[in-house]
Amino acid sequence: MDPIRVLLVDDHAVLRSGLKLLLQSHGDIAVVGEAAEGLEARNLAKELQPDVILLGLTMPGMGGLEALDSLRAVAPESRVLILTMHDDESYLHRALRAGAAGYILKKAADVELVSAVRAIARGEVFVHSSMTRALLEGVVSQNIPKAEGQEEPWEALSDREKEVLRLVALGHTNAEIANQLSLSVKTIETYRARGMEKLGLRSRAALVKYALALGLLGE
Repeated sequence: MDPIRVLLVDDHAVLRSGLKLLLQSHGDIAVVGEAAEGLEARNLAKELQPDVILLGLTMPGMGGLEALDSLRAVAPESRVLILTMHDDESYLHRALRAGAAGYILKKAADVELVSAVRAIARGEVFVHSSMTRALLEGVVSQNIPKAEGQEEPWEALSDREKEVLRLVALGHTNAEIANQLSLSVKTIETYRARGMEKLGLRSRAALVKYALALGLLGE
């Protein structure tokens, strides 16, 4: 199999060097480019079309979240893994809403980074373990207890609605899902909107929370 092609984006050259050594010590991962700020990252992403973009949040000029929108515009098939020191749940929510497929803390990069890159490349969502707990706690605190015997809302969805929403939670775009399921983008949008309405969810971040709570995103 071809190696997972990774673009590193962070303003700290020493950190990039260490991450590159770590990633390339594994034969299934290749670092194909490095950038120190958002505009440079955008140009490289457009040229290289990497499988995974490892993106720092705090950079000079165009910040990480601003860069995320730009990167997804020029490299829509690339999946973005946020690498940050911020373990604040609000940053996680903002990153997921902006289209990130994963969120990992710098302090855990030496342990979790390779697994995160592989998971992201497989089309999964990867969230650092401590942040996952924060998401789940948010779900628990916001959920209204069901009456005894009441069906879980997820079970009320059609099989196609479940399939579409699970792919959305995993970070796929409507176009990617349409291609995967051999349906039109308009049809995917309809399933997505209908399923979200049935679950009472208004954002992808809320959907990811819900999916994590139900164990729908795999290991």
